[in-house]
Amino acid sequence: MAKTLHAPPVVTEQRSRIPAGRAPRRAGSQGLLAAVAVAFTLAQLALVRPGMGLGWDEAVYVSQVSGHAPAAFFSAPRARGISLLAAPIASWSSSTELLRIYLAVLSGLGLFLALRVWRGLFPVRVLALAGALFATLWVTVFYGPEVMPNYWVAVGALAAVGCFLRARADRRDRAALWGLGASAALMAWMRPADAVWVIFPMAVLLVCVRGWRRPRSLAALAAGLGAGALGWVIEAYASFGGLGTRLADASDIQGGLGWNIAVLDQLRSLRGQTLCRPCTAAVPEPQLIAWWFVLPLLAALGLAVAVRGRRTASTLMPLACAATASIPYLFMIGYAAPRFLLPFYALLVIPVADALVHLVTASRQAWRPVVVTAVALALAGHLAVQYAVLEDTVDRSSAGRKQWARTASELHRLGVRPPCVVTGQEALPIAFYAGCSSAQTYGHNASTTRADLLRTARHTPTAALAAVRDEPPEYARGWPAHRFGDLRIHVSPTVTAGAPG
Repeated sequence: MAKTLHAPPVVTEQRSRIPAGRAPRRAGSQGLLAAVAVAFTLAQLALVRPGMGLGWDEAVYVSQVSGHAPAAFFSAPRARGISLLAAPIASWSSSTELLRIYLAVLSGLGLFLALRVWRGLFPVRVLALAGALFATLWVTVFYGPEVMPNYWVAVGALAAVGCFLRARADRRDRAALWGLGASAALMAWMRPADAVWVIFPMAVLLVCVRGWRRPRSLAALAAGLGAGALGWVIEAYASFGGLGTRLADASDIQGGLGWNIAVLDQLRSLRGQTLCRPCTAAVPEPQLIAWWFVLPLLAALGLAVAVRGRRTASTLMPLACAATASIPYLFMIGYAAPRFLLPFYALLVIPVADALVHLVTASRQAWRPVVVTAVALALAGHLAVQYAVLEDTVDRSSAGRKQWARTASELHRLGVRPPCVVTGQEALPIAFYAGCSSAQTYGHNASTTRADLLRTARHTPTAALAAVRDEPPEYARGWPAHRFGDLRIHVSPTVTAGAPG
């Protein structure tokens, strides 16, 4: 815990009188942040619904630690941090409800701890508002209870920058150093490349700018990044032929990293598309995307307020890390997913909240009711948009995942039961739901060859899935076919012999 300084209540709301990094210890301030975190947890449970099935990527991550289904192919860009985070539940229970409740509670706790780091750097009312702004974005609520790494990178980024600023302000603050290392490790544990982009501005300051050089902070940052990424690097040599090969494979799977302007793709995904690839839809209606343009403007106002108040560093640092965190997903990738920008949003909301508080409190007495009303109405409209998109996203995601579960039940009816293999269209999540192994002979998830698959099909129940409008794989054209919805299920002769009549 950071060293603290007992101070009168009036001082705790005035940053200019509080040495940065030395936060007053007040139960009330923690209580307000805890209330935001609890509300966030309850919102996840009420609005995302614990019974929503696992998504495609979730099936990959959960299968690595689950006793319910064999481990799915683990491609080069993925890291095992989120699988290990889910392991305390997923390793012994197949209950999606229990897993979502566990992650919702854990994500609320993570938000509380990340906000708590910033006490003393900003007034608690700013931090509480920042937490509320982040926690009410539809993408935050949706991914909080999901077995996906992006939310945890965001929380780690928020905590890391706060710890970095505290360690700079107080060389004796060992808790800040430990927090900096732990936060960097959390980010790298979840997504090593994202961690590098987030910490880049901090590393540059620590190495290149004399007034910011803190050898112990640099050591904590490097140790945390190394500890978090160590498993990913070892796996690169053990399973992918080396670190360079894994990085190249990861780039290929993501369409080749390079100069790709994906700003419009991110805008298109804001209507609630969890993955926009290829991203060819029209840009959503203005009311759905207006907040995306307002956030940077308010953050710029927050920076202007900080410069005027001679406390630039505590605002500029999260903005710089937010900017670098967004670079690969706005300018280097050829598709979009809203979750990619969660670290960007998490770091942006503190300057935004500071700007909103300034607008309300610094306005003249005569104008204050007008300003307060305008801000309140804008926030209410923003909240309505976020939850309209969230509801639509949850409904569409739930429908797709229910269809996977129904297809898995149909496979069981046709005799494809564990141990079994599923290949073809949407094979990976359907195989997980059916308790089967998934296998592909081509594409980014290629994990076997045609010869090996046919050899397996001679003694193991195997199903090849194809869209009704598409031809099945050449090797499965002689297998008995069964139509189910938009899919045609081709089952191996081995299955036909043992299938129910």
